[in-house]
Amino acid sequence: MKNCKIIAIGDNVCDKYLSRGKMYPGGQCVNTCVYVKMNKTESAYLGKYGDDEVAECVQNTLRKIGIDDSHCRKYHGENGFALVTLDGNDRVFLGSNKGGVAQKYDFKFTEKDLEYIKKFQIIYTNLNSYIEKEIKVLKTTEVPIAYDFSTRWTDEYLKEICPYVTVAILSCAHLTDEERECEMKKAQLYGVKIVLGTVGEAGSYVLYNDSFYYVPAVHADNVIDTMGAGDSYFSAFLCSLLETSKTGKLIEGTQEEMGERLRIAMEKGALFAAKVCAMEGAFGYGVPIQGKTEI
Repeated sequence: MKNCKIIAIGDNVCDKYLSRGKMYPGGQCVNTCVYVKMNKTESAYLGKYGDDEVAECVQNTLRKIGIDDSHCRKYHGENGFALVTLDGNDRVFLGSNKGGVAQKYDFKFTEKDLEYIKKFQIIYTNLNSYIEKEIKVLKTTEVPIAYDFSTRWTDEYLKEICPYVTVAILSCAHLTDEERECEMKKAQLYGVKIVLGTVGEAGSYVLYNDSFYYVPAVHADNVIDTMGAGDSYFSAFLCSLLETSKTGKLIEGTQEEMGERLRIAMEKGALFAAKVCAMEGAFGYGVPIQGKTEI
């Protein structure tokens, strides 16, 4: 379906690459907005900014790319940032300021915010967005929520969040096949309709209605930086599900039809993630490091 839109609600940072002397705008929600736009779907960002040079870098970049952030909050204090270096082509996180001002303030969504959010087909967020206390409010919009659990979920966290989530991604490269299947089934049991389990170079799996689907990874010929690989996969996956939908819904059709749509989405996710690995930072736009380089 054409004219679908995705809103990412949550984190923004600059990744400060000490090995390059540059910082790059990012954070999973900002990455998702940019990757969605690169996949020819409209996106918007709703998050929390500080009032420093890091916040300015992120805002200026979103403005250049043409992503609406008009509903963002702004506070006095540090914006989120992370310190990063490279080990070969793999990014290595050295630490962060835990989101800066983002961890200090709740979103406190207004009726105006919620009416704005209702204009979108998907809400994207993640476990780095300090969204747990307010995910119930987002659920009231009836816009499906896509959630990235990264590698750091627990049983308790899955039980808390999954009832509000329609599609989830779990990064499972550190798990055995049996452990991955078990964790994906837990997410389904707790309420998630579509559960993605990515396993890096070994490919990705989807669990839908008790059926598993598998697609291999796409080899990246020119790997410069693996930053954003997971976010790019999930973004392209979500865009594909909207693109193949007749009504703008993530879930529609028979099991067979959904299986085909999911395979197409997984293939597009894998292909796009390989392309993103050829970019510096999550999506480029690097500038000389400004501000603190210590946590």
